[in-house]
Amino acid sequence: MIKLLNRKRKKVSEIDERVKERYYYASQWQLIWWKFRKHKFAIVALFVLGIFYLLAIFCEFFSPYGPLTRFEGYLNAPPQRIRIYSKDEGLQWPFVYGMKREMDPETFRWRFSIDESKKYPLRFFVRGERYKFWGLFRTDIHLFGAEDGYVFLFGTNTLGRDLFSRIIYGSRISLSIGLVGVFLTFVLGLIIGGISGYFGGTIDNIIQRTIDFLISIPTLPLWMALSAALPRDWPVVKTYFGITVLLSVIGWAGLARVVRGKLLALREEDYAMAARAAGASEGRIITKHLLPSFASYIIVAITMAIPNMILGETALSFLGLGMQPPAVSWGVLLQEAQNIVAVAHHPWLLIPCLFVIVTVLMFNFLGDGLRDAADPYSR
Repeated sequence: MIKLLNRKRKKVSEIDERVKERYYYASQWQLIWWKFRKHKFAIVALFVLGIFYLLAIFCEFFSPYGPLTRFEGYLNAPPQRIRIYSKDEGLQWPFVYGMKREMDPETFRWRFSIDESKKYPLRFFVRGERYKFWGLFRTDIHLFGAEDGYVFLFGTNTLGRDLFSRIIYGSRISLSIGLVGVFLTFVLGLIIGGISGYFGGTIDNIIQRTIDFLISIPTLPLWMALSAALPRDWPVVKTYFGITVLLSVIGWAGLARVVRGKLLALREEDYAMAARAAGASEGRIITKHLLPSFASYIIVAITMAIPNMILGETALSFLGLGMQPPAVSWGVLLQEAQNIVAVAHHPWLLIPCLFVIVTVLMFNFLGDGLRDAADPYSR
């Protein structure tokens, strides 16, 4: 018995030594990844965001209809339920019932009811509207669709356009504008903050006072004022990049201040002084020695800034100052929800808001996981 216990203790000690050796020779990014995997919410957020961006990249394939396709007889049609059971035939392949439009004799409003005489089976990889995939080749294959009929998973809007397809198409602008805006914020914050923190003196005072002024201005009114200055006749691409630049005007200030504080603390470290004594240029010292020392923190800051960009675009488009039709974004889709009466009768018009909420929550969870993993040596 004693020999068995000693053997087990020896095996456990050998495992501990291997684990210690593994951590000792691991790089900083390996340690961050090992700790990040323990954050369950962050892993779920990474998976959900991956699905959202996959839908945005291949939106033509995943959406059953085009964003501008109208169904004349189905204005403000409610969402259809996917069914797998029929009273007459029992359990079967997923399908949707048709809808018939009738006028309410009391309110004189059009309403839709289920038409069980029409049944449309759902199929994968169906042929539908033709589209040019990524501008490279034309095809008409969609992930799913209704056989010899229609399917409106999220209903239709006031013009009879499928809301599910428009949400999928809108994710391309709403999700990408956060990444592009944060990239500009990242570049401006690192360059301006690096100059301010490393050189100091008069340059530092000028940059810091400019940052103080920008931060003191209320964000939304400033965005509205700058957005109103954009020409209304600009095409979609120009408006997209114009809104992206506007959202980046304020975002870089906070990152620049953080970078400045880090560089003030690190520029006098031994390795920085040694690089300077070895004849390294100022730019090389900043980019090769100082910035990598807190790169993990910068990644966390960028991740937490993306949802702010998405919310900014959604708010501006919702107010009619951002993206404009025929462009499709989540903010543009929510413009139809400004009418309280319309929302009361057609609550499915608020579904794009759920996608905004889920996206922002997932980015916050991801940022929390990265923040906890940024210090891989903490217990």
